[in-house]
Amino acid sequence: MLAYANVRRYTDANPRRDKGHRLKLHPELVEATFIRRLNRFVALLTCRGEEVMAHVANSGQLGELLFPGNRMLLTPVDSGSGRKTAFDLTFVEVDGVLVSADARLPNALLQEAIENGDLPEFASYETLKREVRFHDSRLDLMLTGAAGTCFIEAKSVTLVEEGVGLFPDAPTERGRKHLGTLSAAVACGHEAAVAFVVQRPDVKLVTPNQRTDPEFCRALADAANAGVKVHAYRCAVSETSIRIDGSVPVQIPDLSSGAV
Repeated sequence: MLAYANVRRYTDANPRRDKGHRLKLHPELVEATFIRRLNRFVALLTCRGEEVMAHVANSGQLGELLFPGNRMLLTPVDSGSGRKTAFDLTFVEVDGVLVSADARLPNALLQEAIENGDLPEFASYETLKREVRFHDSRLDLMLTGAAGTCFIEAKSVTLVEEGVGLFPDAPTERGRKHLGTLSAAVACGHEAAVAFVVQRPDVKLVTPNQRTDPEFCRALADAANAGVKVHAYRCAVSETSIRIDGSVPVQIPDLSSGAV
């Protein structure tokens, strides 16, 4: 079962590697208009003529998504949950493009794609576990099989400029730490990968965001040089579902610690 309340997993009677597993969203998303962000995790919006608060499951700046007057789609929260926010922020519309703002989803999206056999780079692994601790980090996925063990850390990308996906949109010490842990896994004889999941369809290339976090750029280059695989995927997004819809290239500037 998926761990997130605003996502339901649909499974038919087909085999595990069939295309029948897809993330299904709440059937009654609610339209709203963004007013302002009260803090990192709460937004104020107008919905059905009233001001409401929605949980923002994303600590990024999201300046390209959250601006006054922008159209949002919200997931209603069970009234018995005891939460102060009545909704979760699910989708944002930007220039006619639906973007998923929920940074929790990439783990589940990767799991679905791997289980469906959509990602050939991980096809040699047979089992999957979520949120596995390795050294001093908790990593998103661990795959095991005859090929050995592969640790994967997923990163949510929402910032796209002229077809280029940029990560991060704010400095991320945690992200740099995860890259170091993945490098340590490779040094221990395992496979490791970082997966940038762009939660929108209008992306052609992914690259680290040197403007916001040059240290992350350097850490990514170091990790790639250490043997960590770097992947990026775009998503197909509709008001009823979201899924990984293919890979896109990653461009890593040569900012590694050993570069001259």
